[in-house]
Amino acid sequence: MSTQAPGRAAVLAGLGASLPVRILDNHEIAGRLDTSDEWIRTRTGIAERRVAGPGESTVDLAAEAGRRALASAGLTGPDAVDAVVLATSTADQLCPASAPQVAARLGLGGAAFDLNAVCSGFVYALATGGGLIAGGVARRVLVIGADTFSSLVDPADRTTVPIFGDGAGAVVLRAGLPDEPGALGPFDLHSEGELAELLWVEAGGAKRRSSDDPRDHFLVMQGTAVFRHACARMAESSRAVLERAGWMVGDVDRFVGHQANIRILQSAAKQLGLPADAVVANIQRVGNTSAASIPLALADACADGTLEPGHRVLLSAFGAGLTWGSTLLRWPDVVPG
Repeated sequence: MSTQAPGRAAVLAGLGASLPVRILDNHEIAGRLDTSDEWIRTRTGIAERRVAGPGESTVDLAAEAGRRALASAGLTGPDAVDAVVLATSTADQLCPASAPQVAARLGLGGAAFDLNAVCSGFVYALATGGGLIAGGVARRVLVIGADTFSSLVDPADRTTVPIFGDGAGAVVLRAGLPDEPGALGPFDLHSEGELAELLWVEAGGAKRRSSDDPRDHFLVMQGTAVFRHACARMAESSRAVLERAGWMVGDVDRFVGHQANIRILQSAAKQLGLPADAVVANIQRVGNTSAASIPLALADACADGTLEPGHRVLLSAFGAGLTWGSTLLRWPDVVPG
């Protein structure tokens, strides 16, 4: 699926991030589960992750990341943006959506809605926000990726507890021209629902509202199959957007993939023929933050100088659904809020 529209583009103009205060390191996990710091680091690349504390929710993290992105873009007031798109699969409630609550916290009017594509959610939300701008529905859109997957992880499951963390990242998109720094596109988006059970929570939705077995309300992951599909799909999707944009692999300065597992990032980059130093990774200190992972990685890379204005950046994600997608941009001169 391609969503590139001629003449009018969505341009990244602000960037913000938010993490919970509490740090959960590998040693604490190893102290209560049958695992070790070495085992976790070797298989995932993760040393620590942030987890939401009591009373801290997806809306809290999303609102703070959104506030910082608006500050980064120099925007204030109820008309700062025309829409808020919140990518999350851990909304504060099943109903209503969390995005209107985030908008209210930020004093924003306009449209506000959730989008659930799990770990691919931020790329899907960028495409959605870009579509609102390209179609003339909005001049500026606040796109947020936020998740608190610690609420879905079985605390006794040594395969998922070490992987997932909580957090939020956000960008402001504004209307601009396709050749501007920060202009997004093209996009490549896909799904394969036949494989939903590779990564899912069985109970809690309309099909199965509750279960006597509490494990049915926790995330279940078939790790080996997910690993294989993630590497292949991210590489395929990345090649597709590079071809549509007329970029060669050698044109890519930075590859910012979904921070699921360091080996997935490295494998996808290797399949594409990208050098190791092109891979942006912050998974070692935040873990897999689902829809928040790409904007959090962008904010870290921008803050520490890994990402510089003019860099050609490839974004790619893979998640439950199954869903995956990619897009491109030349990095603008933006300072995280």
